[in-house]
Amino acid sequence: MKRNNIKKCRNLRKNQTDAEKKLWAILRSRQVGETKFRRQFSIGRYILDFYSPEYRLGIEADGGGHYEDIGRQRDKLRTRELSKLGVEILRFSDLEILNNIEGVWEVIWETIESKRSNSPS
Repeated sequence: MKRNNIKKCRNLRKNQTDAEKKLWAILRSRQVGETKFRRQFSIGRYILDFYSPEYRLGIEADGGGHYEDIGRQRDKLRTRELSKLGVEILRFSDLEILNNIEGVWEVIWETIESKRSNSPS
């Protein structure tokens, strides 16, 4: 499958926000349930902040623009379209990531464990 937006993905990886850096520090190297995550991964016309191909799980670090009306509408459409492709999205605010990374880790871990227990062996 040909991936779109390769240059944009690379640029986003080079210019991560503080919240994305902190989240990547706990997702990299299979630190959450031995799960492989990719940064700034393109699926269709969207670029996910973090993505686990194994569990079809996307994780988004949402800054201030996501909480304005237009941002919420775009996120809702994006989540719906990705869901049609079988991708579940978890969203965390930048503040939540920066101030409660343990709680964020726990939500991600519980989601992965739930997917594991629901998948056929």
